Amino acid sequence: MWGGPAEPADSYYAVRPECTDVPRTRFKIKPGKTLSARKWQAAFSLDGHLDIGKTLHRIQRGGIHPSIRGEVWEFLLACYDPESTFDERDQIRQHRRVQYARWKNECREIFPVIGSGRYITAPVITEDGQPIQDPFVLSEINPGMNGNNTEMMKELTPRGPLDKKAIQWLLTLHQIGLDVMRTDRTLVFYEKQDNLSKLWDILSVYAWIDTDVGYGQGMSDLCSPMIILLEDEADAFWCFERLMRRLRGNFRCTGNSVGVEKQLSYLAAVTQVIDPKLHHHFETLGGGDYLFAFRMLMVLFRREFSFCDSLYLWEMMWALEYDPDLFSLYEEPGSNITKAVGSNKGKPKLGRPCGKYERENMKIKSSDASLPISVFLVASVLKDKSSKLLHEARGLDDVVKILNDMTGNLDAKKACIGAMKLHKKYLKKAKKT
Repeated sequence: MWGGPAEPADSYYAVRPECTDVPRTRFKIKPGKTLSARKWQAAFSLDGHLDIGKTLHRIQRGGIHPSIRGEVWEFLLACYDPESTFDERDQIRQHRRVQYARWKNECREIFPVIGSGRYITAPVITEDGQPIQDPFVLSEINPGMNGNNTEMMKELTPRGPLDKKAIQWLLTLHQIGLDVMRTDRTLVFYEKQDNLSKLWDILSVYAWIDTDVGYGQGMSDLCSPMIILLEDEADAFWCFERLMRRLRGNFRCTGNSVGVEKQLSYLAAVTQVIDPKLHHHFETLGGGDYLFAFRMLMVLFRREFSFCDSLYLWEMMWALEYDPDLFSLYEEPGSNITKAVGSNKGKPKLGRPCGKYERENMKIKSSDASLPISVFLVASVLKDKSSKLLHEARGLDDVVKILNDMTGNLDAKKACIGAMKLHKKYLKKAKKT
């Protein structure tokens, strides 16, 4: 009911009773502001065209109701074109499910644990491609496994001959397993082995198809919400794949550098313009590389907010950044599915619904237009803590402690509003310099 009392959203993401130190959730479902299931259904025409403009406006006002979050995210992340019909989206969905099943089968042929409902946490191959057949190591791989060592070895020994790509992939599987075990373990959802193995499967398949980036620590934090919000494993995979299109640069490693360092240098440049005193202070402390903000950019504030609040922050960011061209950009050229949908390629973006942040970026013609809103979110948080950081931080350990103390005390909507204000301020000041 319009104007009714706000409803807490925690019940949708149950926390294990023994976990008492989780950050408190600020997000509440507000009737008349939060995008509800009724408003969401009303946003579609009879044949399935989505009024994305109204939808973005509603999300920016009050987020998305947890019951429909997964399907709305599929549009925000450009899995689907809002101008497509119900039938066209069904075609795309089926096509993608088949594609995911094909990739998963490729992985299973090399390593049969994929898709078995289990996962591994110990290495099964050496760097030169030799299987590790130590029964003790194999028994440590997954304590829940039954059967004798011979059968276990048979199942867990990679099937050869193995090329360089397969060896590299197999070397990452146990690291994925270790990270899966640590991801969102406060949630009741991950008490089930099936859900842990589903997360492991999706990350393993992604590492197989993205040979350039593979797997990097932090990806499990980005993928976990997709598993929880979308029941079908293939749908969750594609939502994660679309998110990685935006973020994979952060995980690309070249020599001694990690991709996220580029965003950290942007953050340094932004802070230098909007708060030169704070930037100088960081440089004096030896933190001019801004590595203390590494985690915030890498996993999009997953550790600074409660689970529920981090989802709210993400959808606010994506609604602000929404670009109507992304769907056609992400689809492979010449794909039959793309042709069936009818992409917006070539259409002028101006006048078509897009996010507030994207609209601001369209007005400028410089490299600053490509900066993600996450950079300004971090800058906004630093700006808010500027006084404390200037007066209390006497070393980088103090900076990290002050930033860690924010966990559970940040407001997602306020952070987004702050990021938008800083973005305008930065562009204005940068223009003058």
